Amino acid sequence: MSVEAYGPSSQTLTFLDTEESVLLGADTQGSEYDFTDFTLPSQTQGQTQSQLDNQVNGPAVVLQNGDDPVVKTSQLLAELNFEEDEEDAYYTKDLPLHACCYCGIHDPACVVYCNTSKKWFCNGRGNTSGSHIVNHLVRAKSKEVTLHKDGPLGETVLECYNCGCRNVFLLGFIPAKADSVVVLLCRQPCASQSSLKDINWDSSQWQPLIQDRCFLSWLVKIPSEQEQLRARQITAQQINKLEELWKENPAAALEDLEKPGVDEEPQHVLLRYEDAYQYQNIFGPLVKLEADYDKKLKESQTKENITVRWDLGLNKKRIAYFTLPKTDSDMRLMQGDEICLRYKGDLAPPWKGIGHVIKVPDNYGDEIAIELRSSAGAPVEIPQNFQVDFVWKSTSFDRMQSALKTFAVDETSVSGYIYHKLLGHEVEDVVIKCQLPKRFTAQGLPDLNHSQVYAVKTVLQRPLSLIQGPPGTGKTVTSATIVYHLARQGTGPVLVCAPSNIAVDQLTEKIHQTGLKVVRLCAKSREAIDSPVSFLALHNQTRNMD
Repeated sequence: MSVEAYGPSSQTLTFLDTEESVLLGADTQGSEYDFTDFTLPSQTQGQTQSQLDNQVNGPAVVLQNGDDPVVKTSQLLAELNFEEDEEDAYYTKDLPLHACCYCGIHDPACVVYCNTSKKWFCNGRGNTSGSHIVNHLVRAKSKEVTLHKDGPLGETVLECYNCGCRNVFLLGFIPAKADSVVVLLCRQPCASQSSLKDINWDSSQWQPLIQDRCFLSWLVKIPSEQEQLRARQITAQQINKLEELWKENPAAALEDLEKPGVDEEPQHVLLRYEDAYQYQNIFGPLVKLEADYDKKLKESQTKENITVRWDLGLNKKRIAYFTLPKTDSDMRLMQGDEICLRYKGDLAPPWKGIGHVIKVPDNYGDEIAIELRSSAGAPVEIPQNFQVDFVWKSTSFDRMQSALKTFAVDETSVSGYIYHKLLGHEVEDVVIKCQLPKRFTAQGLPDLNHSQVYAVKTVLQRPLSLIQGPPGTGKTVTSATIVYHLARQGTGPVLVCAPSNIAVDQLTEKIHQTGLKVVRLCAKSREAIDSPVSFLALHNQTRNMD
């Protein structure tokens, strides 16, 4: 086949032969190997190339002798102007202040202002099950909102017409009988008051403002499907992370989730673990996360401008009584918790005292009482300008981490059966040989039903058992009966543990009713706290010994 078959003939290319030894290891980019003997294409080829260039609407790249093709191409690319895609521009352009903090939708008729977080959210669902504003209100535990001033209803704070309640989850509307007017009323008690019958409203037509996890469309417009598709797409998981980030940094944006360390998640809990090391590596970080959250929650509960009422206890220790403002915090104050009381006024030198809670708000009053460890220097004559700080104690979490470490390094820390059960391994069922009682109901306790008898019988023959049931099904009585029969078998003392002091007190009381000798162990900070089983506490039984 001839060369002419591939196109018109041109001048002959000249190839320079080099010795093999010179070519090996040679610097092919060096100047001494520059190839300058170009063969110019014929006129026909030039026209064809020009036509191709025009078809792709691209600039012709002309390389002159000595030009670097890489540099030349970079220069040409820099001169090109790329038009930004319309959807990309939607995210990058400056959004107004009333844009939804989740998706960026900023139609005044579609957005609502959260009075607590000072942020705007739309009434669109996006990729979530509820509207963005309802999602935020639930996660941020907010209840009050304001409509946009440029919306159909103007700048309006949603509140009950009768009592002024602003909880949007309680608010609803009743259409007036006479004209096209609606009245906002809270569900309880205003909408159910009999006095409404004398007015122009029919209380039976009351409907909530939030239905199907969205505000009603006549109140807050729902963005069109096209608007929601053009908006920034955000998932429920991203919303959760953003809400957590706002607790520490209220000015954080969705882009901050991409920063290193923000999106890190702990390993998922498994149904089966290879060994105790894997078990510790998964549960250890989870315990730390819970400890950090608990610490942050308690340390954030500082209250100022507290009024204190001073008293002297029978044990000659100072007691401070005060009332805390009600909040929507997850934290619940318990007897025995430690509290730091500080004086911040000018009538006495600065003072700080630590005490433990001996009284929490109940049906008889909202006062909290703490017993101070030391009352030295306490400004007992001054009632105002005090600050309350919650003292976080890591004891429970330290014990969990220590137990995980022991479990990982010492296989004999628990029995082989418990070891493999915790790791999710298949274990052959173990039946303990024991003398079952003829009558399962313990003395002093109510009679057991069939399911409770079956539970007691099964637990006495198994090394590990789990009893579940809703409130009121007799789990405490069943547990006390099990302890009674275990103690009667004569295998040794029985240790009873529970996740709260109230649960331990209830079990102690039930077990004591069976006639067994019971000793209630409690922390030093709880010795001064009165309970129905105080006489069974170790420190009280020790005092009563001869």
